[in-house]
Amino acid sequence: MVNIVSELTRKCGSVKGIILGLETTGCVTRAQTFLLLMRIYWCGGMHDMVFETFDEMIKYGYVPNTYTRNILLDVLFKVKLLDVALKFLEETPSPNFLSFNIAICNLCKLNNFIDMKQVVRLMMRKGYYMNPETYVMIMDRFRKFSRLKEALQVLGMMITLGIPVSVNVWGILIDCLCRSGQVEYAAFLLGKMGEVGVPPNTIVCTSLIKSFLECGELRKAFGIVGMLESKGCLADLVLRNVLIDRLSKMGFYENALEVFLDLVKQGLMPDVYTYSSIISTVCLSKEYVLLPWISSVFPIQPDLVVCNSLLSYFCKAGIPRGTVEFCNDMMQRGFIPDKYSYAAVLSAICRLGNIQEAVAVYHGIILSNANVDAVVHTIMIKGLLKSGHFNAAMKLYKQAVVNNFRLDVVSYNLIVEGLMRSGQMKEAYGLSCQMRKMDMALNQHVYNLMLTEFCRNRDFKMTKVVIQEMLDRYVELESHAYKTVQRIFPECIPPSDSPRHSSDAKDTPGLMASVG
Repeated sequence: MVNIVSELTRKCGSVKGIILGLETTGCVTRAQTFLLLMRIYWCGGMHDMVFETFDEMIKYGYVPNTYTRNILLDVLFKVKLLDVALKFLEETPSPNFLSFNIAICNLCKLNNFIDMKQVVRLMMRKGYYMNPETYVMIMDRFRKFSRLKEALQVLGMMITLGIPVSVNVWGILIDCLCRSGQVEYAAFLLGKMGEVGVPPNTIVCTSLIKSFLECGELRKAFGIVGMLESKGCLADLVLRNVLIDRLSKMGFYENALEVFLDLVKQGLMPDVYTYSSIISTVCLSKEYVLLPWISSVFPIQPDLVVCNSLLSYFCKAGIPRGTVEFCNDMMQRGFIPDKYSYAAVLSAICRLGNIQEAVAVYHGIILSNANVDAVVHTIMIKGLLKSGHFNAAMKLYKQAVVNNFRLDVVSYNLIVEGLMRSGQMKEAYGLSCQMRKMDMALNQHVYNLMLTEFCRNRDFKMTKVVIQEMLDRYVELESHAYKTVQRIFPECIPPSDSPRHSSDAKDTPGLMASVG
């Protein structure tokens, strides 16, 4: 019907044209005619035509009933005319349950919790109460925004009104507690489920298992997995993805691979997230020989996430040429590279030693996306510096600053180190001062390098300045820097019985205590 009415509207030009056409064939125009048209336009998502039909209905002298007004109310929310929609609801002479439910559902989807609460109060004043599904929907929205307090208020309302607490509600509460860091209380709530006769399922337990794994509580996490299996609830794909991801990040690569291999026995087909996680596991464990086998056993249609994981694999496996070739193949297949793709390709080209090609690719990336992530600039700067192209690295850095490209603390540390290695100590220290103004700091390696270089240059004043900065920022003094200072400026070394200033300087207490 939607296609037919859409074509009819195109031919007649308007709702009025359709009505006039019907009247010429002898059809009597009734209120039901307008209501039918509104319903069809509504189902077809033709919002402008819903408004037009409603206006024509009034022009013909018909008073829209509550059902008709409910359709218009929903469309007003759909086009985000919230103030108009709320006023329209208040002016509806006889709102019914659906009127309020439409408003509440739309406001929840728009994350407008303030107006949603007001509509709930108005609904209850009119003598209507939400159904269980609406309560679950509201709690789920609060869960997604980690608003535990409000979710508990909704639960209290449900209990007061005698609405049954379903397994979905229990699951939302457990997930809310996990998100707020109250994992032990979430586990206590899981135990209570069984006591009140609501058996937990895999979906309810997944967030709790994930939280325990994030806390390093393997025994508790797998205790819940064992409990599920004893009740006949096998781990689904989502839970297996969680187990693979978390076990891999915790360094239990063999266990992560076992979970992946168990997919075959259970007849589950991995999705792109499973594939990306297992590629990460293979790379972290350095068992690269497994990847071709995994790809052959589980053929899937890759997306950009999987493609980026494969690009990363080629880099980490020491096959930079494979990274470049795979990226070209990606683009031929219609994939649009993102910041992770660019970073992998630039890293690969730099590792191949093709610096001129890397610079050309870098400029191509900038032309296509000037707002590219800072990591892309960092990779290019690092590649130039490592290959000895200091002037090119500085030129790239200056262009990035002039064009307001995003640079991060790693980029600045690389440039400071490059300036020092080229003997430009004054410029290096000046840039470090600019970094402090931008709330960035030199890392431990660069600070120690700067201290060493100032010592070698016999710059006593700057040596003490850098030591003071390291002291203020609790930067640990490395042994080679300490030995250099001790050899060149022994007067900076206080008596051996001087008190320690920082536990971080455990190997060099005298030097750190001497600055003041």
